[in-house]
Amino acid sequence: MSTARRHTALPKAEILIEALPWLTRHNGKIVVIKFGGNAMIDEDLKAAFAQDVVFLRQAGLKPVVVHGGGPQINAQLDKQGLVSEFKAGLRVTTPEAMDVVRMVLAGQVQRELVGLLNQHGPLAVGMTGEDAHTITATKHTPEIDGESVDIGRVGEITAIDTGAIEALLADGRIPVISSIARSADDHHVYNVNADTAAAALAAALGAETLMVLTDVEGLYADWPNSDEVISRLTVSQLEKLLPELSSGMVPKMEGCLHAVRNGVTTARVIDGRVQHSILLEIFTDEGIGTMVVLDAQGLDAQPSDAQAADTQAVDTQGGDPA
Repeated sequence: MSTARRHTALPKAEILIEALPWLTRHNGKIVVIKFGGNAMIDEDLKAAFAQDVVFLRQAGLKPVVVHGGGPQINAQLDKQGLVSEFKAGLRVTTPEAMDVVRMVLAGQVQRELVGLLNQHGPLAVGMTGEDAHTITATKHTPEIDGESVDIGRVGEITAIDTGAIEALLADGRIPVISSIARSADDHHVYNVNADTAAAALAAALGAETLMVLTDVEGLYADWPNSDEVISRLTVSQLEKLLPELSSGMVPKMEGCLHAVRNGVTTARVIDGRVQHSILLEIFTDEGIGTMVVLDAQGLDAQPSDAQAADTQAVDTQGGDPA
């Protein structure tokens, strides 16, 4: 009977052993995770996300969570009779909308996530980009069809100060950061795209990995003729694909490019609809998303040029610009 019990438990041991090389590789490294999509609104997915982040911390990694709050902001704007409008994949943020963004991100989404993480111990500390001048921005004016468009209190990041985050990490805490920035040149507070903020923080922190949770499996090869996900993509391949991507996916992939170009070893877009997707991506052989690497690292398991040319992404949320 005891032998049978040992055999029954053997798959658990095999799973742990499979994770060993990744545990060793990532030990002590910073992992920046952008929390968004369905993972933010589904109770089971939220709980699984919190478990994953705490697991990373207990396994010797240093997770940093960056979040937006698109669905929650939309709901609150609707309650107040304010229209949700997007241009160039970014939320048009009037002064009235900015008040809602600030309230929802710092007062609702962040607090809930901190609470979920702290069910496992005194680990998480919430902050916004305003705190300790962590994120500084100036007004962002995107171009659409060759013309500059005013989209209100939307910020373009000009500086990152990682001091407060590094202090929290040194104390064994998990920073949870709302994508709001202080102004570099006026007295306003700016709404910053959460994907962009996560990428900038990952680069500034010298993170090992940037992980962006979204509501698709990754980048598809030959969509819509195939639902095969490209598991590995080089910077140069992704640059060629950007003009073909949906507007909501562009900030995510531009963030991945920025991170990898600025010293982050890998940037990954993963399906946040899958429970424990973070653990599956980091600690298993298969992985479940699309990983972006420098060209020199992408010599194996690459999609063909034809696949790369045909790659498209589907983003059901229209982006998560907070």
